[in-house]
Amino acid sequence: MKKYFAEFFGTFWLVLGGCGSAVLAAAIPDLGIGYAGVALAFGLTVLTMAFAVGHISGGHFNPAVSVGLFVGGRFNGKDLLPYIIAQVIGAICAAGVLYVIASGHAGFDAAASGFASNGFGEHSPNGYDMMSALVIEVVLTAFFLIIIMGATSKRAPAGFAPIAIGLALTLIHLISIPVTNTSVNPARSTGVALFQGGWAIEQLWLFWVAPIIGGAIGAAIYRFVLGNDEE
Repeated sequence: MKKYFAEFFGTFWLVLGGCGSAVLAAAIPDLGIGYAGVALAFGLTVLTMAFAVGHISGGHFNPAVSVGLFVGGRFNGKDLLPYIIAQVIGAICAAGVLYVIASGHAGFDAAASGFASNGFGEHSPNGYDMMSALVIEVVLTAFFLIIIMGATSKRAPAGFAPIAIGLALTLIHLISIPVTNTSVNPARSTGVALFQGGWAIEQLWLFWVAPIIGGAIGAAIYRFVLGNDEE
């Protein structure tokens, strides 16, 4: 059970830190952290929890990562569903805590603000359509898995994987926040969408389908093109 609790707490921290920075700190007049700050916050959540609990569960914190590592031959299929359940529950609990905190501000409205949810079309931060959202989520999640598998390879320098993975997630957010508000993580998308309660739930399907497809593609590329038999 320690593996599942590690995934719960890791995903909780990712959503609270990443989405919390977007909801609570990004838009403060003159003091807001902006897109770059939110991107860094997401990267820091993964970096810190990968060091903290990665040795317990592997530090997935993301259903697309778990599926990708399974496709890549790095993860036992018997743990796949329990990992995903733990990740989604962690994300929902974190979104609930964030909702309680944000509700303490006069005028807060999760539905109207979007509550850091992922979207496309009129719900994309810069108005990108569904095809743009689909492509960027698939491509960036694929590269995320390539980086994860490469950084955790036996041939990679030992002890540096969390740093590479955290910086990769930061870069991914710098690229794609304007397009979809950046998912690459179905659990992260689900947690806040449930509290937004409207369009975010209607569009949630894309932020499950695209990251999982991308994760599987990236893992397959690393396994069959870039890796070796010793991995």
